[in-house]
Amino acid sequence: MQSAADSTTQLDKTDLKLLQLLQQDARATVKELAQKVGLSTTPVHQRIQRLESSGVIKNYTVVVDNEKLGRGLMVIVYLSLRQHSKGAGNQFIKAIQAMPQVIECLTISGEFDFMLKVVAASMQDYYNFHVQQLGQLENVGNVQSVFVMGVVK
Repeated sequence: MQSAADSTTQLDKTDLKLLQLLQQDARATVKELAQKVGLSTTPVHQRIQRLESSGVIKNYTVVVDNEKLGRGLMVIVYLSLRQHSKGAGNQFIKAIQAMPQVIECLTISGEFDFMLKVVAASMQDYYNFHVQQLGQLENVGNVQSVFVMGVVK
């Protein structure tokens, strides 16, 4: 049996720095990254390929400014299900994945089962989402909404 420590990819300081730089700007060129970590382009390219092939880098993505898209209200929604069967959970997840307002969904421990990051155009828009979409899901129990005042990181 493989332990958790065995499945962990060993990363050195340069790998960690590359990951940090790529998280800040995934469009940075290998040349730019190489200058910032003090290596030539070939070993930096090889390190990035190793990080990708080992699954440390899962994919590259775009972070959008939701306010510029007319979705300036962000809400963290804590939600618990009434039933905790596998089928009920899968049905909820499928429904959430089809909702464009939900930009992130995490399973969590504690009082709630899920944490959703929801974006909306306005308080009224969020209210409509809460009542007409979340509220219509048959297995939803307790819902708590927390309105984001600002993003620090």
